[in-house]
Amino acid sequence: MLEKQIESHLRLKIKKAGGLALKFISPNYSGMPDRIVLLPNGSVFFVELKSEGKKPTPKQEKVHGMLRNLGFKVLVLDSKIAVDAFVSGVLE
Repeated sequence: MLEKQIESHLRLKIKKAGGLALKFISPNYSGMPDRIVLLPNGSVFFVELKSEGKKPTPKQEKVHGMLRNLGFKVLVLDSKIAVDAFVSGVLE
């Protein structure tokens, strides 16, 4: 499955849940996750989307680690099943 299909699935699932999955673009800072997910309960997640079986680049891993060290939740999702598990897990 292509990354854009997984990303589209995430957007739809988060929208149905009453949240936002905003495209995150940081022109002067490479390696940032693809989306910021904002949920009605005030939860914030950075989400990196990948094609099935693909892994983040070393630069992305470094940035993800920096965000985690700042206390943010960072996820890497590579399938519709992973998206569904994430959404159902944060809505419980």
